[in-house]
Amino acid sequence: MALYICKRLVLAVITIFLIITITFFAMHSIPGNPFLKEKAPSAAVTAALEAKYGLDKPLSQQYTTYLKDVLKFDFGPSIKQRGRNVSTIIMNGFKVSAKLGGTAAGSAIVLGLIFGSIAAVFHNKVIDKVIMFISTAMVAMPSFIIATLVLLIFCVNLKLFPANGNEPGGLVLPIISLALYPMSYIIRLTRSSMLDVLGQDYIRTARAKGVKPPKVLFKHALRNAVIPVVTYAGPMIAYIITGSLVVEKILAVPGLGKEFISSIVNRDYTMIMGTTIFLAALIVIMMLITDILYKVFDPRIDLS
Repeated sequence: MALYICKRLVLAVITIFLIITITFFAMHSIPGNPFLKEKAPSAAVTAALEAKYGLDKPLSQQYTTYLKDVLKFDFGPSIKQRGRNVSTIIMNGFKVSAKLGGTAAGSAIVLGLIFGSIAAVFHNKVIDKVIMFISTAMVAMPSFIIATLVLLIFCVNLKLFPANGNEPGGLVLPIISLALYPMSYIIRLTRSSMLDVLGQDYIRTARAKGVKPPKVLFKHALRNAVIPVVTYAGPMIAYIITGSLVVEKILAVPGLGKEFISSIVNRDYTMIMGTTIFLAALIVIMMLITDILYKVFDPRIDLS
């Protein structure tokens, strides 16, 4: 296990390094510059701004400096949000996104496992068909469509919740919007995996020995059936915690997703690079944790 973790950590570092490199050179290959507006600044003003942000130096020197700064979790100053550092903006936005995404991810996993298990136990019964119909409909709709629908229904028509994430109760709709799709996907994964596990010999043996149904389901079956869910949960949690980018923008949540969308619209290069690297690092870390959890849920898995 220790050797495997060390190997994965090395691979994670290499992956993040490649992402930093690709992101850096991709952003610098985009035509134009981040200082262009409707009214283009003079050549002298542009030169002064490039000197201020170090964009006048050779690309290789900019790259070396950027790598050194990233190692210190310093992504430099925001080009558009004057006087603010990208690292500070990311952490402030991440606090909101982590609270929102953590609740949404936890709800999606718990409810997905429960309803998926119920659907498997009552296979081909009415309750199974209802659960599968709803989950299929939710899987077919991406989060930003769900966000728009709940905004129209619960804010505009019913006026039950505010449309601004800053107001009291304002995080309810973003949590629903972020949780519905992954919850529905987990329901389908759990049902499929649970049906396979419930047909195994050791489950029939446990039932023949008189083990109570709830114990058979949750102690014996669910532990093995949850492995496909763990595979999906790693990147899903990272994606949700960083705030499904468009959902935060639609529902006015002051999280990392909203900052990322704004940085793209405003061509805030340093903010785009910082957010991309942070998101990539989070996904890599969650994938590492996911692989380790395989061993926790099923000790028979050989990580080597």
